[in-house]
Amino acid sequence: MMMGYYTNYICSFPIRHLILLFLITLTALQVANGDAQKDFYIVFMRDHLILNEEADVQQKHVDLLSSLKGSETDGRESLVYSYTKSFNAFAAKLSEDEVGKLSSMGDVVSVIKNGYHKLHTTKSWEFIGLPPTAKRNLQVESNIIVGLFDTGVTPQSESFKDDGLGPPPAKWKGTCDHFANFSGCNNKLIGARYFKLDNVPDPEDILSPIDVNGHGTHTSSTLAGSLVPDASLYGLAKGTARGAVPSARVVMYKVCWTNSGCADMDILAAFDAAIADGVDIISMSIGGLSGNYTNDSISVGSFYAMRKGIVTVASAGNDGPNLGGVTNHAPWVLTVAASGIDREFGSKVVLGNGQIISGVGVNTFEPKQKSYPITSGMDVAKNSKSRNSSSLCIEGSMDPKKVKGKIVYCKLAEWGADSVIKDLGGIGTIIESDMFLDTAQIFMAPATMVPSRTGKRITDYINSTRSSTAVIYRSQEVKTEAPFIASFSSRGPNPGSQHLLKPDIAAPGIDILASYTPLKSLTGLNGDTLYSDFTLMSGTSMSCPHVSGAAAYVKSFHPSWSPAAIKSAIMTTATPMSSKRDREAEFAYGAGQVNPTKALSPGLIYDMDDFSYIQFLCHEGYNDSSLASLIGQESINCSKLLPANGEDAINYPTVQLSLKSKQEPTTGIFRRVVTNVGPAQAIYNATIKAPKGVVIKVKPTSLSFSRVSQKRSFKVVVKANPMSSEVLMVSGSLTWKSPGHTVRSPIVIFNPMARH
Repeated sequence: MMMGYYTNYICSFPIRHLILLFLITLTALQVANGDAQKDFYIVFMRDHLILNEEADVQQKHVDLLSSLKGSETDGRESLVYSYTKSFNAFAAKLSEDEVGKLSSMGDVVSVIKNGYHKLHTTKSWEFIGLPPTAKRNLQVESNIIVGLFDTGVTPQSESFKDDGLGPPPAKWKGTCDHFANFSGCNNKLIGARYFKLDNVPDPEDILSPIDVNGHGTHTSSTLAGSLVPDASLYGLAKGTARGAVPSARVVMYKVCWTNSGCADMDILAAFDAAIADGVDIISMSIGGLSGNYTNDSISVGSFYAMRKGIVTVASAGNDGPNLGGVTNHAPWVLTVAASGIDREFGSKVVLGNGQIISGVGVNTFEPKQKSYPITSGMDVAKNSKSRNSSSLCIEGSMDPKKVKGKIVYCKLAEWGADSVIKDLGGIGTIIESDMFLDTAQIFMAPATMVPSRTGKRITDYINSTRSSTAVIYRSQEVKTEAPFIASFSSRGPNPGSQHLLKPDIAAPGIDILASYTPLKSLTGLNGDTLYSDFTLMSGTSMSCPHVSGAAAYVKSFHPSWSPAAIKSAIMTTATPMSSKRDREAEFAYGAGQVNPTKALSPGLIYDMDDFSYIQFLCHEGYNDSSLASLIGQESINCSKLLPANGEDAINYPTVQLSLKSKQEPTTGIFRRVVTNVGPAQAIYNATIKAPKGVVIKVKPTSLSFSRVSQKRSFKVVVKANPMSSEVLMVSGSLTWKSPGHTVRSPIVIFNPMARH
């Protein structure tokens, strides 16, 4: 299936069935080997067991498993991987009974079951205000190392040429070896590794950092690709392709595989390596699981990265427009929603009666005739029993004789109708769907998508004459209003905490042009012969590297800033978006659209360290022992850490109050501390916008600074009346303004009792 569409959807048809077959086969193999009741688990140990030599740590893991299983041979066979560089843990194959025994051992702090995650530019950087002429700190930028956890990379891509770059920074401690189909690294792509700890063969992938999927090549070139003039997809979206930080160094950690997805134990292995390797930014376009903040691999791994000063940026997910689907929502992760830019791709359809229809999609084919016969899918059915299926252009339901030489109109059921029609000898396809029309599906044959109201016009025309005709023209770029949040982008409210607004920020994620792999056709469908060095993709997978690039850009000017400081700078300088177009408001776009150049000079920042996040988790109700996987201790006494610092116990750049009653007003006090990173002498005055039924007060209303790095505290009191069960949320804002800076924080009042 094609990756040119947003990635969450590819698991629907038919890869879902491939994954099911894969799991069934794996289960059969496990039964044959006597492992039917065993699964992969990740075991976190006390930090004090970390020794100087990795071999010593690994031996400790073997010893522990040997004592559990009764023999060293069984212990070694059970051990899958030792995490020894950045945290003390190991992966092993265990039964439930063994997990229970292991959990009670003194040196073990937690045991997490392995799971599998799904994967979630020419014009986009200009659109968010980062043109090629933007100010750059090139000497520091070339020392920035960005690490991506993805499907691999295409080293021969022009986006990774190293013209003008010197050797890797001295801090780089990683590796890049030659692998199957992988030519190696250079001074741009300085590192590449792969992790597949379950050792289950993937017939559609290669045990190598090479990218056979295209996803990892696309995200990494979006983030930090070198300048490539005249990049396009068959002439569409033509321009100079580049990343946010073209001089930064790129490292790929391949943890995502075509059939099995992205395993927890592989993701943690990548974190373990990346932290030790010396990366500055970790970018993850990977879906999170539904676990809490202490047993999800992305949450845990990114916490360890944060403690080492590394910013982790992750995609919000592609489960929109439904509410509450946002993933990767830990407070130390920068969570990114997907927005549209002011460009879309449309195909014009002209019917035989002169009607002109506007369709959506990427169709690179020029028609060879002025018109072709057009028919509905229902009318080319093999028989009366297959009419429903043929109306959806499902493979095997249509009569090839009736399809040959015609354009077929059908409703969307699964991706690939253009492949099915082409295989039957058809000329092209018009697909009806009211979903996904804000993204451009790439077609391997003449095709386009239309909404149902337009589809009715086509159907009426087909039924009005015995000689209906139509022609589908090649796609063209169309100007559109933007930004707006993509229909697929996951929304809040945050399922992990009612006190924390997620997503954090929005960035371009629709129809993004970036580098691609030569190992896969543009769609991946049967019969597709289209290949390209660049392609268009959509998804929060594409918005994530835009913010990762912004974070790298900010770090190139402020290398000593903490992850929280960089995150705060990006959020408080975001361009506000309108709830008139995105009715879920901040639950759709967080603080707004990323603005990299403004983030260089935020004026004030909301800073935090790892202790601040532990305080937040204690306030959230995590018990002492559940925090062990994050801090490497058997327990921590939350009762001694619980601060009297307000409603949410965190110094976050946004504010969210959850209503507690249907009858009485809810009042929340939020305490914040800001650090001056602007001019030494500065005065900031508060501006408050409050929605109807809400009173917001800030004390004090003015903050005065006399030096850089000086801190000032304030409190925000939010009093909200009960809301109708039809209202999910309302929002306002607090903005600190000085003559040269605007520091904006959204304030969201969430009604958890609303029907949604």
